[in-house]
Amino acid sequence: MTAVYDHNPFAVNDAVFSKMLNHDWEDMNNTGCPLVYGHPQGPTLVRVVVEALELTVTRGGGYALVFGCAAGDVGIAAIFRVTDSKGGVV
Repeated sequence: MTAVYDHNPFAVNDAVFSKMLNHDWEDMNNTGCPLVYGHPQGPTLVRVVVEALELTVTRGGGYALVFGCAAGDVGIAAIFRVTDSKGGVV
């Protein structure tokens, strides 16, 4: 994954994700944590998607993983592929 962002209403989400998938926690949410904006699902998850796509473009394209949770038992994840108009890496 070129970029990994999550809506983390609790900081432990990042720690568990990183440990279970052996992903460097310092390479998540590179432009800041959504926790500073509170816990509303819609606005913070939209912010996560936009920032993940921006970072993927900045890094030359590839895949962006975004995910979030709600109410303790609901989750969503999406992987976006960032390419140029001809299907090549940006």
